[in-house]
Amino acid sequence: MGHGGSKETNSTPSSRTSRFRDRLRHPRRHLLHRLSRHGSSGNSVNTSAEDFAGIALLTLRSAEMKFKDRWLACVSFGEQTFRTNISDHTEKPVWNSEKKLLLERNGPHIARISVFEKNKVSKNSLIGYCDFDLLEFLEEEPVNDSEVLDLLDPSSSDTVVGRILVSCSVEDPVETEKSFARRILSIMDYNEDGKLSFSEFSDLINAFGNELAANKKEEIFKAADINGDGVVSMDELAILLAQQQEEEPIMNHCPVCGEVLQVSDKLNSMIHLTLCFDEGTGNQVMTGGFLTDKQASSGWIFKLSEWAHFSSYDVGLNYGSGAANIVVFDRRTKRLVEELIDGKIVLSMRAIYQSKFGLGLLDAGAKEILQSISEKQGKKMNTAESAEDIPKFIHFFKDQINMADVKYPLEHFKTFNEFFIRELKPGARPIESPEHDNIAVCAADSRLMAFKFAEQSTRFWIKGRKFSVRGLLGKEVDSQPFEGGALVIFRLAPQDYHRFHLPVSGTIEKFVDIPGCLYTVNPIAINSKYCNVFTENKRVVSLISTEDFGKVAFIAIGATMVGSITFLKHKGEYAKKGDEFGYFSFGGSTVICVFEKDAIEIDEDLLQTSARSLETLVSVGMKLGTSTGKRVGEDPVRGLKELSFSRE
Repeated sequence: MGHGGSKETNSTPSSRTSRFRDRLRHPRRHLLHRLSRHGSSGNSVNTSAEDFAGIALLTLRSAEMKFKDRWLACVSFGEQTFRTNISDHTEKPVWNSEKKLLLERNGPHIARISVFEKNKVSKNSLIGYCDFDLLEFLEEEPVNDSEVLDLLDPSSSDTVVGRILVSCSVEDPVETEKSFARRILSIMDYNEDGKLSFSEFSDLINAFGNELAANKKEEIFKAADINGDGVVSMDELAILLAQQQEEEPIMNHCPVCGEVLQVSDKLNSMIHLTLCFDEGTGNQVMTGGFLTDKQASSGWIFKLSEWAHFSSYDVGLNYGSGAANIVVFDRRTKRLVEELIDGKIVLSMRAIYQSKFGLGLLDAGAKEILQSISEKQGKKMNTAESAEDIPKFIHFFKDQINMADVKYPLEHFKTFNEFFIRELKPGARPIESPEHDNIAVCAADSRLMAFKFAEQSTRFWIKGRKFSVRGLLGKEVDSQPFEGGALVIFRLAPQDYHRFHLPVSGTIEKFVDIPGCLYTVNPIAINSKYCNVFTENKRVVSLISTEDFGKVAFIAIGATMVGSITFLKHKGEYAKKGDEFGYFSFGGSTVICVFEKDAIEIDEDLLQTSARSLETLVSVGMKLGTSTGKRVGEDPVRGLKELSFSRE
């Protein structure tokens, strides 16, 4: 092919450039649409050279299951989830589906692989899962890039339900450049002879969005045409792109997604282009644009409801109050996970807590009804018959309750409440830096929101119009030392381990019992401007005197179905951080810790996630923050009276 391509037309250069960009983007148009709804670009990166560990090419090849069905697999990594196509009806599904993933030494490196059976219209069943540490696998420099992994039963991590064959390798930068060039050439090569004419090459340069390069197209073309045959081959294009990006970049915009590339940041530009140009190896590329594996595996009825805006997946302030699914960030695995909650309950809570009419019903007497229901349900959960509900409860939360951590076997629990307040095996929740009291730890297995100043919580999370530290602590505690201090919310869901622990070492000075309502502590209510959950609910304020943090206010808040809050420590007792402090009986519940001003420096990752109005999934004993070393405040307790709540 000479300087004129066989498919040359009278189209203007600008229209041909637009068509080129459209052809590049078309295979990913649905993905980009979904990502735009989440307010971020899927491949926007900001990685330092020290943190960059490589780009892994992960391929789900096949699996061996224990029965025949149609199967699909999902990979959750960081804040993204990808899925394969659905296999034929077989017990040995084959996918050969791949995805490129950015590996950072301080970022996500554990991929959760989930396998679902496609047997229902709206909800597919999770059959097995495994966690694959990509960084660890690649750093071991395996002889073979493939590995067979056991798929574990979500209900019992001791049971293997199948096996999956995966392969993982770090992509060769030279091959990346060739793949990049191959994709561009295949789209721009109108007569499909594997070479670019000058006119096609000109359209390519125009699409890169660099005006300086566009004015030197002939010069660049001659430099690219190494053998002087008047056309640019794939290898010549790859060499050109590599040299130009290193010396004088010709790409200012990513031709796939249109994002502006920072010319001075060659590493992140390379990462971005590699992730965007993830096609060309011959294998199927996994479908992306999902937040969780449950969203990725949903059937057509859910997708229709999402399209019609009856439900949505997203993160952020508006998400908690309006969506039917609660998405949180798992601190351990650094990926998004979904919290299970029955759809009918979601609709009921939204009807009550997200409208003036619903809250009007509460004011008209429904508060007493909630109190009565909670008391009756609490009594029911203490009966021998309630033990029959334990297996069903575990099955519903099968991938969120790890029975391997539980201290006693299932038959030990004679009532549902005994299971609900279950103890864990020693060592199941390691305590961060146990010998260093200047390190505070997480008080509960929970979804955490943390703020440097309590006032920030009303901007990012708590929408009740009457929330304040003073209202939270009640009239019998002097709130002044805590004004301007850090505030941390630990929200416990029904499936969680419901014993709460001390976040700091110190002496328990006093307990203050504050009667109140039993609103739900679900984000639907917390994010409601009509409801004041934390300042109106029943709660117990305990004050802990510490050497490193001054006074710490620890507030245990009851909620719907929580009939009692039991403490295991007593007034005047000294306790170490990580010690059991008490437990909630059946239902969801919340712990809030308020620190004196400038007393603690909360871990930055927790603050950053909270600033996005996104809860972080944490476990007891994880690091919360470090003492600043400042001693502040006086005794805030004034005239406290003795209380009458349960003790052990």
